[in-house]
Amino acid sequence: MHFRYGNRAKGPRPAAPDSRSLAATAAALAARLGAITGGDGDDDPERLREVLAAAPVGVALLDERLRWQYLNAAFTAATGLRRADLLGRAAGTTAFAGAVGILRRVLVDGLAREHATGGPDGAGAPVPPGLRVRYRTLRRSGRTAGVIVVVLDDPDPAREQLRELEQARARLALLDAAAERIGTTLDIGTTGAELAAFVVPRLAEFATVDVLPPQAEPARSGNGAPQRLHRAGARSVPALTAALAALPRPGESIRHREGSAAARSLAGGIAVLTEPGPEDACPAGTASLLVLPLAARGRLIGLLTLGRTAAGPAFTPDEAALLGDLAARAATALDNARRFARSQGIALELQRALLSEPGNPHQNLSLASRYLPSGSTSVVGGDWFETVRLPFGRTLLAMGDVMGHGVEAAVDMSHYRSALRDLAGMDLPPHRILRQLDSIISADDSARPATCLLALADPGRGRWTLSSAGHLPPALIASGRPTELLRVPTGPPLGTGLGGYEPTTHPLLSDETLLLYTDGLVERRGEDIDVSLERLAALSLPATGDLDDLLDAVLHSLVPPPAPVAEDDIALLVARPRQR
Repeated sequence: MHFRYGNRAKGPRPAAPDSRSLAATAAALAARLGAITGGDGDDDPERLREVLAAAPVGVALLDERLRWQYLNAAFTAATGLRRADLLGRAAGTTAFAGAVGILRRVLVDGLAREHATGGPDGAGAPVPPGLRVRYRTLRRSGRTAGVIVVVLDDPDPAREQLRELEQARARLALLDAAAERIGTTLDIGTTGAELAAFVVPRLAEFATVDVLPPQAEPARSGNGAPQRLHRAGARSVPALTAALAALPRPGESIRHREGSAAARSLAGGIAVLTEPGPEDACPAGTASLLVLPLAARGRLIGLLTLGRTAAGPAFTPDEAALLGDLAARAATALDNARRFARSQGIALELQRALLSEPGNPHQNLSLASRYLPSGSTSVVGGDWFETVRLPFGRTLLAMGDVMGHGVEAAVDMSHYRSALRDLAGMDLPPHRILRQLDSIISADDSARPATCLLALADPGRGRWTLSSAGHLPPALIASGRPTELLRVPTGPPLGTGLGGYEPTTHPLLSDETLLLYTDGLVERRGEDIDVSLERLAALSLPATGDLDDLLDAVLHSLVPPPAPVAEDDIALLVARPRQR
């Protein structure tokens, strides 16, 4: 079921279908469903169930012992009752206990009856004011087999007007509350978390907030790979906590599969209300899914995904419209946070400009990188990586970490990278490059020491040549075995003037991926570094597929929630030989 939100045209409301005709149609469908599920007829019961599920009139079935057998989404939405509280139970033990007398009379004489709140038949309808309940017999093979219950609007105009007024008041109260609780800061992660916390549990059992990267355009259906989004918030009721934790966390990226409700909402800029399918990334047990576009200032910036289990009522079109207004209000707060982040990100942009993306490797090597600043106020740091293309199909990879933070560390990092490029152009082996770098840096009294790991990829000879200046060992990821930390002789950090760097080699295989990283990935305050490295070695990581997905898996596994906010800067660089 799809909905579009836009400016609502002013003027008289279109005439609603006659409630009695809707009730008669729904009752007839329910009777047919009850008959064929008992063995009569050639109709498709699943098709009739789909029709009843989408009907705007609440419909339920009770058997001859007055036990609840079926109820559609409109029934639970109108009555406020849950499927789990009704199905399989006797009417006398539920909220319909006051209507048992009417139900029994319908079974006995076969005559249809109805009542509204405060009506003449007993205690009144067990539904909210403004609704009417109609009962009629369900017949199967010529005998009475149960009762059909239909809930519909009371046609009283004054009562309808009062209900619309109450709905408008509730809508304004909800949006006012949202304005106070969503967007209290100009941080995207905080705003996304506030939105998710506002809707759970009052409006949904779980919620996720996904935001498009700046300047990104939504991927249209059928046009290549799905768009990668940034998860800005996630929240669930306690029963779904474990299931939601298995999905991407706040701070991580996600790609919604082609054909999923999220992909359709992203491609069309529309709200999608549906039952989840196998392509939807939602917790197990989700029975009703509502995906709402987040649009601000005429531009789509992300998605709000809401879900409910079968224990509660399914989302209705009226709720979708209300939640669409809420999403529009929240989208403005998220867009404000995005704009502020861009305007205030000068230091981080300086870091990334100095760090830059990896250089252009040979076509025989695939690369991916990631830089994650720490949660400290000193954004600029000294973590860096570099790649240098060399003759004969070789590529030099470098990962370094200048001690300290601040602009001074970033400037030293830039000097290290420039010197590395010059030395790499001399086609020296990795250990001799480190020796020369150590001499250059130690001659500058103001330069800060740094660790560095060099890895020379030589596909022609099928080997890696590695050398380390006080840096943590690289990790080798391959299918069918745990992550392996390669043994590399470790010399002193650069800038000490001590030298003593040694090379080592390792086979370069097409089904293995090399991961270089800085200490922020594994180190924890107060923990021995060997314990930290054992945590990395114990990971089972995807050895095939997209390298960006591998980086997501590494961060998801090692950076503790709220993730990823690291205690120290993290730089990652992965390389995999290409099969040609």
